[in-house]
Amino acid sequence: MNPGSGTLVINILSEGKAETYEGIYQCTARNERGAAISNNIVVRPSRSPLWTKEKLEPMTLQNGQPLVLPCRPPIGLPPPIIFWMDNSFQRLPQSERVSQGLNGDLYFSNVLPEDTREDYICYARFNHTQTIQQKQPISVKVISGKSSGERPPTFLTPEGNASNKEELRGNTLSLECIAEGLPTPIIHWRKEDGTLPANRTFYKNFRKTLQIIHVSEADSGKYQCIAKNALGVVHHTIAVTVKAAPYWIMAPRNLVLSPGEDGSLICRANGNPKPKISWLTNGVPIEIAPDDPSRKIDGDTIIFSTIQERSSAVYQCNASNEYGYLLANAFVNVLAEPPRILTSANTLYQVIANRPALLDCVFFGSPLPTIEWFKGAKGSALREDIYVLHENGTLEIPVAQKDSTGTYTCVARNKLGMAKNEVQLEIKDPTMIIKQPEYAVVQRGGTVTFECKVKHDPTLVPTVRWLKDNSELPNEDRFTVNKDHLVIADVIDHDGGTYTCVANTTLDNVSASAMLSVVAPTPTPAPIYDVPNPPFDLELTNHLDKSVQLSWTPGDNNNSPITKFIIEYEDSMHDAGLWHHLTEVPGTQTTTQLQLSPYVNYSFRVVAVNSIGSSLPSEASEQYLTKAAEPDKNPTNVEGLGSEPDNLVITWKPLSGFESNGPGLQYKVSWRQKDGDDDWTSVVVANVSKYIVSGTPTFVPYLIKVQALNDVGFAPEPAAVMGHSGEDLPMVAPGNVRVNVVNSTLAEVHWDPVPLKSIRGHLQGYRIYYWKTQSTSKRSKRHLEKKILTFQGSKTHGMLPGLEPFSHYKLNVRVVNGKGEGPASPDRVFTTPEGVPSAPSSLKIINPTLDSLTLEWEPPSHPNGILTEYTLKYQPINSTHELGPLVDIKIPANKTRWTLKNLNFSTRYKFYFYAQTSAGSGSQITEEAVTTVDEAGIPPDVGAGKVQAIKPRIRNLTAAAAETSATVSWEYEGPEHVTFYIEYGVVGSKEDWRKEIVNGSRSYFGLKGLMPGTAYKVRVGAEGDSGFVSAEDVFETGPAMASRQVDIATQGWFIGLMCAVALLILILLIVCFIRRNKGGKYPVKEKEDAHADPEIQPMKEDDGTFGEYSDAEYQRPSKKGSRTPSERTVDKAGSDDSLVDYGEGVNGQFNEDGSFIGQYSGKKEKEPAEGNESSEAPSPVNAMNSFV
Repeated sequence: MNPGSGTLVINILSEGKAETYEGIYQCTARNERGAAISNNIVVRPSRSPLWTKEKLEPMTLQNGQPLVLPCRPPIGLPPPIIFWMDNSFQRLPQSERVSQGLNGDLYFSNVLPEDTREDYICYARFNHTQTIQQKQPISVKVISGKSSGERPPTFLTPEGNASNKEELRGNTLSLECIAEGLPTPIIHWRKEDGTLPANRTFYKNFRKTLQIIHVSEADSGKYQCIAKNALGVVHHTIAVTVKAAPYWIMAPRNLVLSPGEDGSLICRANGNPKPKISWLTNGVPIEIAPDDPSRKIDGDTIIFSTIQERSSAVYQCNASNEYGYLLANAFVNVLAEPPRILTSANTLYQVIANRPALLDCVFFGSPLPTIEWFKGAKGSALREDIYVLHENGTLEIPVAQKDSTGTYTCVARNKLGMAKNEVQLEIKDPTMIIKQPEYAVVQRGGTVTFECKVKHDPTLVPTVRWLKDNSELPNEDRFTVNKDHLVIADVIDHDGGTYTCVANTTLDNVSASAMLSVVAPTPTPAPIYDVPNPPFDLELTNHLDKSVQLSWTPGDNNNSPITKFIIEYEDSMHDAGLWHHLTEVPGTQTTTQLQLSPYVNYSFRVVAVNSIGSSLPSEASEQYLTKAAEPDKNPTNVEGLGSEPDNLVITWKPLSGFESNGPGLQYKVSWRQKDGDDDWTSVVVANVSKYIVSGTPTFVPYLIKVQALNDVGFAPEPAAVMGHSGEDLPMVAPGNVRVNVVNSTLAEVHWDPVPLKSIRGHLQGYRIYYWKTQSTSKRSKRHLEKKILTFQGSKTHGMLPGLEPFSHYKLNVRVVNGKGEGPASPDRVFTTPEGVPSAPSSLKIINPTLDSLTLEWEPPSHPNGILTEYTLKYQPINSTHELGPLVDIKIPANKTRWTLKNLNFSTRYKFYFYAQTSAGSGSQITEEAVTTVDEAGIPPDVGAGKVQAIKPRIRNLTAAAAETSATVSWEYEGPEHVTFYIEYGVVGSKEDWRKEIVNGSRSYFGLKGLMPGTAYKVRVGAEGDSGFVSAEDVFETGPAMASRQVDIATQGWFIGLMCAVALLILILLIVCFIRRNKGGKYPVKEKEDAHADPEIQPMKEDDGTFGEYSDAEYQRPSKKGSRTPSERTVDKAGSDDSLVDYGEGVNGQFNEDGSFIGQYSGKKEKEPAEGNESSEAPSPVNAMNSFV
């Protein structure tokens, strides 16, 4: 062993045989603190044994038979390298037919007569001993004549259909398959349920050996080799398991603790199988080492609690499994040391002002000391809000100022003592250039001066140097540098450039630059600068297959040097008349070798360029036709899509004539099924861009290649792309269709997905057809057309919105692919439950007497169920416009007329009337009427009993939503010149309503910038003293769209009809308005405010809603003070059958799950109530009262 080094030297040449020293060695180092040990070192002598003697019989075979020549070399250490040679020491040629296996044997897939020879010799080379052993020669004789016959492949090695292989992590995995057969089989490899790693996979021995380098556990799996010839295919599966010797996840680290502290050593390793962790202390297994009460072992962790000085030791962690082991030493040093500061005392730090300052305090101690910094003799500890205290003891002053100068003290403390150290900090003024050099223009032969005046801290000594173009100044006497100036005399053109003044101190540096331009002395007359004249005398020389030399003579440069020449070419064979850019050369060059493409008839021209611009092109050179060659590229944009269920349309972007490289451009189109074992099918087509393969299976993936060729040869082998044969209609309908009725207007549909194979195409989604068969109430006999909802992708459920309550529906579901729809599922029938009814269609009051009034009405146009009864509520209005007690009457559902008796004479009454089903109360209709003063003397034409126009109102508020926008529309009845506003917000949000002003008197407004898939609330109001707001509506943004079979709103005849109806209504409204104004106007605002419905008075401001009652007509003044009611009928405005009201119009929108987000407005209104009961707002109706 070498003294003082620990190195063991074994000299085999002078100290005996190598076998004497065979064994396992381990080094141990000891001192009073413990013992560390090394990894095991295995010493084994190399061996190169002789071949065992054996008698080899000559082999005789028929032409075409398989053959294996065994090698079976002696077992050496390390293993030998095997190769086959003949008697002349020439390697035997190998090919796809003849190859050497990993075990050294020589395999013949089939023998040929030329394989006959007597000197097949296997050699084993032992590199470590530098010896080569030779096996006895093997004689092989192949009988020529009739072949043994063609046969499908079988494997020579490995045997059987499956085998196993283990390899260690990090090694190279080598898998081998050698097959025999006639013709010679070709070997392919693939990994089941995965892909071969692209950057680590290599093929050897004519693809018979698959190698994967740096294998990991992820490379485990089943690998399949496929041997194939014209007569068949054979497979062999190799199950690969990657094992792993132990490797570190976390090796233990040295630990320094003070007495009484806690700590831990962690040793974590991984491997396959999982390695076993064992601990040693000072080289002795911890189980038999002296006991330490402060130490506890927990698997891969040693925990120290309240450690003592005697616990200092070297611990070894051993992680081992059957494939290897790891060993790591970690020193646990238990020290009790007072603090020591290692930074030199009174160290001086100098820093430029306004820059960071770092003051070091390198310390040591155990326990770990705490560090504090002080400034001055009596300063307090520096705080971290101004300074930065680093864990290594360094104090950082982020921005040092002049007042930061001074003495700083570092104090280190632990429980064993204290140490301190002082350092000095000086802040210096920054170096500045107060007079910078300036841009200069000088004539040739003149003198130029650059100034550079520097200001610096008086305690620092600056050095000033000058650079030209960031390099040292030329070493010439013409350049003179003094304290503040650079002088250049006798200036020449080469002196032009950028001059930089650099001022350096020991702490900082600054620089400033200026440019010098050298010009010629002003000539007389002044020169004319222009673009160059065109080059001329173009000549072609040195003609080669793909290059030619072009020479030319430059034209006059017109006083501006030529900077470059541009070479252009014309291809008269393919693009006659078009000139293309070829290359550029410097302006000093007049000859260049041009690289050309095959089969192009070239002409060249040259353009000269200077700082002014480009010359005209030169005259064209003579033509030069290059020789043809095979194409060097293949078509691009190769695709495969079927146009019919039984074809595959292959398309590509053809090569241009320039790219063809020769005559007779054609394309070799090849295809085969992706998942099959079929060979490629190929066809050569003319210079076209499409080929149709007929008779293909429906929707099957294909691999496609398109290779260019011409009369000379083929382009490089192209990469395969994947396409699909044509789609066909799906064969199977969705099964197990289930309908869950959510409420009276919404249902949820579920279905089972169809098998992927039955789709026969790209799945685009599922489509639901649904239609109403009849209303359960038998009142509506309309037949709505079928509606369609499409759900994208593989969704198996969806929502059907906008259904009519109390109705029978049918639906079916179909799957959709790129070809169309599949068969429909069996029709499913479902029924929607009852809903609340609409308001009665009309309410009129007839036959007023002194103490009675008769009411007639028409049932609701949409009962939405079976009517159970009507509710009539009424109350008197006294002379001071106050409302009296409310009377509630229940009326059977089969009645359409009711007489109220025992009323007060000459009294105005207000009526509230609504229908009910088992689902609840519907919208109400209101009316006012007056009992007569007496029964005589009243002119019969006076319109007592007319409904009075009480207040303006907004009705039919709807919102049609898109993905990020919505259109809000409404109907307004009341005075003109009203300014509307829109308020909206997110449902459930605590944020304030957002407000938008509507320009003009429009009854619609567009909201933009909304969030997709979000529910919003909206309401419309009017500005001013007569301000009022509508009821709220809720809508949801979203992308999905509902479709209908027939959209009449896009039909021309329907649009024309609607325009004519709108024009007629407008004319009637104008006539009514003129006639009504002739009779004067009677203000009723005060009365309306006085006797408005007490159940719908405005709510508190923080409720955010209003409950005002409003009507939209004015009453006519009477001639006398008495009033007599007369018959008057009020029809509910608008049809409740409107599809827009139900959200079923053609513009309805649906989100992904089919939920409705279009024009739907819940219009339930409040009804009067007694006491503290809450009630809904009354349904707005047209009401008029006449007074006489």
